Amino acid sequence: MANRIMLNETSYHGAGAIEEIATEAKVRAFKKAFVCSDPDLIKFGVTKKVTDILDKNGLAYEIYSDIKANPTIQNVQHGVEAFKKAGADYLIAIGGGSSMDTSKAIGIIIANPEFEDVRSLEGVAPTKKPCVPIIAVPTTAGTAAEVTINYVITDVERKRKFVCVDPHDMPVIAIVDPDMMSSMPKGLTASTGMDALTHAIEGYTTKAAWEMTDMFHLKAIEIISRSLRDAVDNKKVGREGMALGQYIAGMGFSNVGLGIAHSMAHTLGAVYDTPHGVACAMMLPIVMEYNADCTGEKYREIARAMGVKGVDDMSVEEYRKAAVDAVQKLSVDVGIPTKLEALKEEDLDFLAESAHADACAPGNPKDASVEDLKNLFRKLM
Repeated sequence: MANRIMLNETSYHGAGAIEEIATEAKVRAFKKAFVCSDPDLIKFGVTKKVTDILDKNGLAYEIYSDIKANPTIQNVQHGVEAFKKAGADYLIAIGGGSSMDTSKAIGIIIANPEFEDVRSLEGVAPTKKPCVPIIAVPTTAGTAAEVTINYVITDVERKRKFVCVDPHDMPVIAIVDPDMMSSMPKGLTASTGMDALTHAIEGYTTKAAWEMTDMFHLKAIEIISRSLRDAVDNKKVGREGMALGQYIAGMGFSNVGLGIAHSMAHTLGAVYDTPHGVACAMMLPIVMEYNADCTGEKYREIARAMGVKGVDDMSVEEYRKAAVDAVQKLSVDVGIPTKLEALKEEDLDFLAESAHADACAPGNPKDASVEDLKNLFRKLM
């Protein structure tokens, strides 16, 4: 079987990279941008950093901000109608995963209107045309949605999130500018950073992992582990490291998939509105313990990448425990809780069944039954 790698056509990295938005828009002869950004980013002037560049360069745009933290089918459908009314020909997604996921779904439906119900995009939908061109500008260091072929939409009516995997939704341009992330509060920095670490570790251990993606994921684990604490403290070196580390993780996992830490996080977000990164961070050490006996020597390399000393002198059991402990310590150090108070015993059947049906579940290195997932959820209580 051939291993596929898909990345952006172009990506820009480093402070001041957002200036290149105007360069790319002009070179590609784009006419009008549909700027997707959430209300808080508009309120606190983060979106304005981009629109000021568009204004300075005489580039037309319209802002769309009907975007929730966990974007819904309705957010997408409203966005599709607004895009049509705007007469736009490309999208600029400014924000975290929610803005970019919304943009991907809008762009796909504009190009493939037969999927306008949104639900039919779940899984690997047979879209035929690339989505409307997207310039993705992350303001969080975690989701890596700017370099992935995945997006997640919430079905409020059915109380579930569904994952869409579509090579046609890849943003053509990624602008990874750490200055756009400098206003992230501590809690958001911590949770999105742990989401990035979960991407890297699950991508490294997934069934589809191979040498090239292993290279991305191990480097991402190393950078994130040494940078996240400093990023939470709003230190420049930490912000820069997280901007790069989360993108490298995205280069890998987008091409090989994830595992049940993400499956379980998706359903926690859908049922309890738990922030995605927090849910990932709580599930990751629990899932790592469950998966350990199906990961060969990979936990030794995870422990090494996280800065654990003396791993070559450890037994298999010792380095596997060291890897899990290092993840747990980083999570606690940046303020992530270890228990979910909202979790109820009567919800476990639904949670486990939803996680079992999630598109990320088949990639897990160890198969998990519904009963297994129920037992893993219980560890959060």
